[in-house]
Amino acid sequence: MPTIAVIGGIGSGKSAVTALLAARGAAVVDADVIAREVVEPGSPTLQRLVQAFGDEIRTADGSLDRGALAAKAFADPASTTLMNEIIHPAIGLELVRQVDQAKGHSKVVVVAIPLFRPEHRAQLGIDEVWSVDVPAELAVERLVAHRGFTKVDAVLRMATQGSRDDRNALADEVIDNSGTYEELAAKVEALWRRLEAA
Repeated sequence: MPTIAVIGGIGSGKSAVTALLAARGAAVVDADVIAREVVEPGSPTLQRLVQAFGDEIRTADGSLDRGALAAKAFADPASTTLMNEIIHPAIGLELVRQVDQAKGHSKVVVVAIPLFRPEHRAQLGIDEVWSVDVPAELAVERLVAHRGFTKVDAVLRMATQGSRDDRNALADEVIDNSGTYEELAAKVEALWRRLEAA
């Protein structure tokens, strides 16, 4: 029952890879989804963010205004660090809980985790790390074309996520996603067959 971490920068295609694996029967635990859950209205994490960045990061209904938080948190490295120190421990605890739960009922567990660190292998019981990789220019193009980012926003967000080389150095498999969706699907299928054969 392998547990696979799927990593990659914003715009790399992590979501496409995890969707392909889910379609083959893997249980997917997504750190980005958890990141939204831990800042829901009334959560301790949202309260700490408001204390750190001001009430203007909340919308009228009390939920997190992600754009307002991003404008403040990504404005300088110290603010980014502060946001991460508030959010990451909450995400980490929930990740461990959901991964443990998924291992109880699935043969393959996939953990989509954009900000992967070496200690996650032990914390989450990761057997393999797969890095979804694209050149930075292509990631920016895709974010602008498909997700409504401005070029400046895309470049800023990518700059907070570490380098491609660092991510790929942590990986057991590097999945090149600079081609078509069909090419990506074929690569994922080959990796899935290897898992099944193990």
